Amino acid sequence: MIDPISWSFSWPYIITAFIGGYSIGSVPFGLIFAKLFGLGDIRNIGSGNIGATNVLRTGKKGVAAATLIADILKGVMATLIGMLFGPDIGIVAGLGAFLGHLFPVWLRFKGGKGVATAIGIILTISWETALVAILVWLLTAVLSRLSSLAALLGAISAPLAAWWLTTPQITEFFLLISVLIWAKHFSNIRRLIAGKETKIEI
Repeated sequence: MIDPISWSFSWPYIITAFIGGYSIGSVPFGLIFAKLFGLGDIRNIGSGNIGATNVLRTGKKGVAAATLIADILKGVMATLIGMLFGPDIGIVAGLGAFLGHLFPVWLRFKGGKGVATAIGIILTISWETALVAILVWLLTAVLSRLSSLAALLGAISAPLAAWWLTTPQITEFFLLISVLIWAKHFSNIRRLIAGKETKIEI
């Protein structure tokens, strides 16, 4: 944890890391790629989300894959740059990137659901934890063909795995990410309970 005694020294790095991470995370690659490839405004398609799953609903698997990779790299880049100044700064930068994706100022704070960016953050901090979460996500997606269910189970598996594989601080951070992902999936959870959630083509 950040030593409270050194707060006066640390706070400029913390604020800079958060703002830098937020700036990276707030780039809406799904929206940008959709427009570049002539798909129009992705917010007017399917669920209206700017993430890879909604881009996939256009039928353009290549564009969806590019969106997924770019959103993952946002989390990787922000966290990795932050970690050059210490593990705590890396966590702050990762949190900034995650919140930037969820609430981008450029889109009036209406962003994605954060799953891909979270994968990038978790992968950079603890690849073992990320591997568990990705395997849970893949297995659920293949068996259920429900992207939201896969995201929800993958998200909750991260802090559970981190409890065994990392430190309490990192576990708490991954738990925060998981809670936010679940909150952003509120409408999906309601449709899952009602049995009305749309399945994806795999």
